[in-house]
Amino acid sequence: MDGDVVVVGAGLIGLAIAFELAGRGAAVRVFDRGEPGRAASWAGAGMLAPYTEDVADEALLAMGVSALGQYPAFVERVRSASGLDPHLHLDGIVHAAYDGAQLESLKRLARRLRERGVTFDLLDRSSLVSSEPWLGTDVVGGLCIHGEGYVDNRRLGRMLAAACIARGVTIAHASSVAIECDERRVLGIRTNVGFTAAQAVVNACGAWAAQLVGPPPSCVPPVEPIKGQMLALSAPVSLVRRPTWLPGAYLVPRDDGRLLVGATVERAGFDVSVTAEGVHGLLHNALAGAPSLAGFAVTESWAGLRPGTPDGRPFLGVTPIDGLLLATGHHRNGILLAPATARSIADLLEGKGGDELEPFGLARLGTKLPDSRRTTAV
Repeated sequence: MDGDVVVVGAGLIGLAIAFELAGRGAAVRVFDRGEPGRAASWAGAGMLAPYTEDVADEALLAMGVSALGQYPAFVERVRSASGLDPHLHLDGIVHAAYDGAQLESLKRLARRLRERGVTFDLLDRSSLVSSEPWLGTDVVGGLCIHGEGYVDNRRLGRMLAAACIARGVTIAHASSVAIECDERRVLGIRTNVGFTAAQAVVNACGAWAAQLVGPPPSCVPPVEPIKGQMLALSAPVSLVRRPTWLPGAYLVPRDDGRLLVGATVERAGFDVSVTAEGVHGLLHNALAGAPSLAGFAVTESWAGLRPGTPDGRPFLGVTPIDGLLLATGHHRNGILLAPATARSIADLLEGKGGDELEPFGLARLGTKLPDSRRTTAV
């Protein structure tokens, strides 16, 4: 593969795309206004959980399951290039129930999982408390979904940036970025330091994708920021063995002892302030399910912006401007979908595949798109 590609946005999605393209021989430049691997990529909990999210959208679920299957090999490739470890754990995710109605809901989820051939364990109270003794005494049972898990997304961001550089990708800071194109195709981008020509430009700006200057309205994805607040507790290492969903909160352990508690879902524009109400709600729900956590120190709190879309699906693939592609709108699943998105976008730019992206294209909004064969740019 040869040709110049610009990726706008250095989150996990943009970095994964750049890493994949560079591995196929493309000359890639990544531009961002901030540090690589920040924004939503930094703020998330790193859960890899298509079944735990109980996604009803079949196309989105299929992509999530595919991405989960790709994760171990993806991490190994990036680890080989960077020499860093993102602490990938795929030991399962636990759901705890505290009354009969919640337990029945988990049993319905279990029936859906069985129909899909997903392995799981329905846990009675004794088995669940034996596995996760920190849970509250009111727990009545639970469910463990095998094969799901988490990655340390902050480490993964640093790792991807290092791996990209090792593969020859240029990662540049730009205080301003604008797409330049004519009526038919993309020409490149203009930043505060000048013009960069490109055969293809990928909009991977996350929650800011609709704010990217330059594309005509037909190429602007309807993406909006969805705020999520989280906090971290200082807990003994291995107290919480696996990510656990409680009513109204989830907890994700880190190998350094931090215990992440998340997350709110708020439409608050681009505001990333941490609020008393948000922190209170997270702590209330966490302590209601696990009072044993009450004595642990709150060591960090933060907020990030997920890129939301009207129907919950990301926008992936071509636009009416030849060579201008979208890779944004992943909402709660950006970390999970990074390897699958990277592979699909790279395939598209190589002129192969693309059918799997049809459910995620702008065409679902009624936008007229160019012949997919014209997307070959590298």
